[in-house]
Amino acid sequence: NGNAANPACSGIEGVLEAYHRSLRSVQLYGPTNFAPVVNHVARSAAEVLDGSQYFVLLIITDGVISDMAQTKEAIVNVS
Repeated sequence: NGNAANPACSGIEGVLEAYHRSLRSVQLYGPTNFAPVVNHVARSAAEVLDGSQYFVLLIITDGVISDMAQTKEAIVNVS
């Protein structure tokens, strides 16, 4: 949502709003390392033990991922 201190979105509308906002404000450049982001979101999700929330990680990239092997491993591990 653009707020690093509280990055949560409310519902699919919030996710879509954050996506549209990011399209206008994010400049893609490298290196692009996604494994740390995947692991960070997984840690946040792991804190919610009662199933009352769900987490969606939308990855926007220009196609070049610098840590592809680590990103694949992170996605497999957290799924």
